Amino acid sequence: MVFVFIVIVLAVLVTANWYVWRRLFRDTTGGSGWVRRAGAVLIAGGWLMAIAALVGERTGMPFWLQRVLAWPGFLWLALSIYLLLGLLVGEAVRPLLRRWLERRASAGAPARRPEPEPEVQPETVPAGASGASGGSGESAPPEDPAPPAAGPSRRLFVSRVIGGAAAAAAVGTVGAGTYGVLNGPSVKRVTVPLARLPRAAHGYRIAVVSDVHLGPVLGRGFAQRVVDTINSTQPDLVAVVGDLVDGSVADLRTAAGPLSGIKAPAYFVTGNHEYFSGAEQWVEEVRRLGLLPLENARTELPWFDLAGVNDIAGESEGLGPDFAKALGDRDPARACVLLAHQPVQIHDAVEYGVDLQLSGHTHGGQLWPGNLLAAAANPTVAGLERYGDTQLYVSRGAGAWGPPTRVGAPSDITVIQLASRQA
Repeated sequence: MVFVFIVIVLAVLVTANWYVWRRLFRDTTGGSGWVRRAGAVLIAGGWLMAIAALVGERTGMPFWLQRVLAWPGFLWLALSIYLLLGLLVGEAVRPLLRRWLERRASAGAPARRPEPEPEVQPETVPAGASGASGGSGESAPPEDPAPPAAGPSRRLFVSRVIGGAAAAAAVGTVGAGTYGVLNGPSVKRVTVPLARLPRAAHGYRIAVVSDVHLGPVLGRGFAQRVVDTINSTQPDLVAVVGDLVDGSVADLRTAAGPLSGIKAPAYFVTGNHEYFSGAEQWVEEVRRLGLLPLENARTELPWFDLAGVNDIAGESEGLGPDFAKALGDRDPARACVLLAHQPVQIHDAVEYGVDLQLSGHTHGGQLWPGNLLAAAANPTVAGLERYGDTQLYVSRGAGAWGPPTRVGAPSDITVIQLASRQA
């Protein structure tokens, strides 16, 4: 079954890339072989670097080499998505553009006026001209002038316009989306009323930080921008809800260093990406940086309980989520806020009477129309929703995984302001 799935995926990828090559290079060059070959090399090379970057991140390739491969490889992934989408949109535009050009050409052609028939005049054949006329006594008809050199065909012109527009739109989209990520997350503010929250905690602020993804692309400078944004909101508490890193402590210790500058009390739970490089080492590292890990644990704050569970990915190592350990013996009269990386953990949170679950993981889809895929795998893609008596807030995340690019899902740090219904 796995083999069949792999074959299907490869067939789709090969077909899609052949289509992109055909529309961008074959249909726009009018027979220029070297351009077509260069296009094939560009597309194949981009995918080779993208695959190498993905494999290198998982296999512990030397970090300097990961960084060399990550930028071109991951950016090509994003660019190829929007080249394909742009060209597919162009298929709808193509016949309309050709029809418009045909009508324009017809409207611009001058109307032919009937020419008067020439009067027949007796011709005088010069002496000795009979040989030139084949001895018939008639002069040879004049030859038509050579037609002017023709420009590109209408089909070629249309292909160039659509291919160029698709390429420009893809580059612009990826460029803007990459700038948005590298510029740092924006601040989003959401008020969440909790039925059991005491009056004294009305207005309590929690900064939700998820999916920073420090790694070969996003490094120390990005971490500093995230920390500066957190501190600018002056929260009462910071909740780091997983996928902080993509790599080992040895490779990313320097990149994660600015996290020690978070001014408010900060709590951390693991995400699935921590388990790719060793979650236990990162739990110890964030503790060294001043964050407090909640490994299937709970702390009783003055006005509510704050609990955290490990990510589902830890189950393969015997370190998965344990809701009973984190929540089983708590006082049900107190409000409870749960940190859990994946939104799918909401169903256990409802069972244990949690008031509010804070999650990430989805990136809000990151690259449109990725939100449609994220919606198929998660109960909530982004924002605040209610499940029974439990509310779930899903952050779009501060960073990005793979391409350092977001389209239709801007990065954010969310400040949750708790509201007491007794206030």
